[in-house]
Amino acid sequence: MRVVVSEFVTLDGVFEDPGGVEGFAHGGWAFEYERGPEADRFKLDEILEADALLLGRTTYEAFAEAWASRTDDAGFADKMNAISKYVASTTLTRADWNNSTILSSDVIGDVRQLIDHGGGALLVVGSGSIVRQLVSHDLVDEIRLMVFPTVLGTGATLFGGIEHPCGFSIRDLRRFGETALVTLERSGPATASAEATPRAR
Repeated sequence: MRVVVSEFVTLDGVFEDPGGVEGFAHGGWAFEYERGPEADRFKLDEILEADALLLGRTTYEAFAEAWASRTDDAGFADKMNAISKYVASTTLTRADWNNSTILSSDVIGDVRQLIDHGGGALLVVGSGSIVRQLVSHDLVDEIRLMVFPTVLGTGATLFGGIEHPCGFSIRDLRRFGETALVTLERSGPATASAEATPRAR
């Protein structure tokens, strides 16, 4: 199974609360720019083509509240409800949204098992702590960043706290309305560290 990370980010790397539902002082920044229908189609295709979702608790709960009771003609909500969902959390005791599984405290070990025994794409959205762990352990095959042309100056950054270099190469650049999509793929083994073990290719 391939691990694909897909995120909305600002120019200064903030990914916190793009939709304005988490109480962040500058939340909702993604709605200040026009993405256009091509970006909407890209996000729809992305979820339709995914085989499973990996989410942290905050993202999982926000998505469950937004999508669990919805249907739509395009199929986005239907796929969100039907897809297998893995929740990485040490505090969540129940995950009642359809097809949800809470991972053990060994998130990296659980993800390695999914990679080794599953096929298709494991899509990670939001969930910054999970993304940083996966990148640090060389478990991310592809990163898709939809970049919004704003600098917030504060807020949680996507890659803040990673302690060693992790190289990626740019595979594609596309413009969607007032935003830009940068697609990156892993360019080589992670720098050796006590926290990261390069994955065999």
